[in-house]
Amino acid sequence: MAMSKLIPCLVVFALFSFDVGVAHPGFGFGWGSKGPSIGRTFSSGLFPQFYQFSCPQADEIVMTVLEKAIARNPRMAASLLRLHFHDCFVQGCDASILLDDSATIRSEKNAGPNKNSIKGFEVIDEIKAKLEQVCPQIVSCADILALAARGSTILSGGPSWELPLGRRDSTTASLNGANTNIPAPNSTIQNLLTMFQRKGLNQEDLVSLSGGHTIGVARCTTFKQRLYNQNGNNQPDETLERSYYYGLRSICPPTGGDNNISPLDLASPARFDNTYFKLILWGKGLLTSDQVLLTGNVGNIVELVKAYAEDESLFFEQFAKSMVNMGNIQPLTGINGEIRKNCHVIN
Repeated sequence: MAMSKLIPCLVVFALFSFDVGVAHPGFGFGWGSKGPSIGRTFSSGLFPQFYQFSCPQADEIVMTVLEKAIARNPRMAASLLRLHFHDCFVQGCDASILLDDSATIRSEKNAGPNKNSIKGFEVIDEIKAKLEQVCPQIVSCADILALAARGSTILSGGPSWELPLGRRDSTTASLNGANTNIPAPNSTIQNLLTMFQRKGLNQEDLVSLSGGHTIGVARCTTFKQRLYNQNGNNQPDETLERSYYYGLRSICPPTGGDNNISPLDLASPARFDNTYFKLILWGKGLLTSDQVLLTGNVGNIVELVKAYAEDESLFFEQFAKSMVNMGNIQPLTGINGEIRKNCHVIN
């Protein structure tokens, strides 16, 4: 899904209550939750009960850290969701994005889509440290990323889902892969379709996972082209709704201000809901890669945008399924990879 980083008024945030779950009071998920979790198709080698006996506290520890981190900074939820996405799209969901530069590693953190924009490492580190205290070298960094993405969605008001676990951590990273496999904010609809299809994801996955942009913000540099030179003719993107366009110009000037930020969903930037799709229908998608879901005129994709704009529960159901699908991209399992003691370095 390419989320980056509000305007001072965006400090609005609320924790939403859910049915009581097995692993964490107040949240309807656990190792075998029958609460509001959605999605039940798992790839070989991954299953929700993976840590049921080896680290039964894993979910609770993750959620406790997330609750505090997101209460302090509501934007952290989007950052952690994005971290999982950027990890999975580069050599699979293996926590390669967490590795620092070393003699043998060229860190993915330095790739164009990640440099100076990817965040949330300190929250992952805190979760890992607490897990290592009670379950040393049991829970992988790759699974922590997946658990943090789900927890962030829940704490922002979105759906829960049964999360297949058992991923192991890579001993390699791919700077080149991070530069070429993560969809750019100015992607055409055809670019997006191709990149998702390469990962085994379909049109429904593309549209629903793009809906992750219902939370979070983006830097001016990711949408400046739309305001001043969309097609190389020094003209704005004509699909931008006019008042929205003028508002963005005030945030993102023609020169400078590249790190100024704007919400991806200006109506409810800290709440996980279906407003993102309504905004696209109104010409208020922030990134080119958002708005082309409508203007790309791919029939089924346009219909999905309209369907999710109309029916939030339908969006939530498909988002949950698609997060499971994305989390199943090339996981390392069995004896492959390792369980890192420190998520930043190989053992």
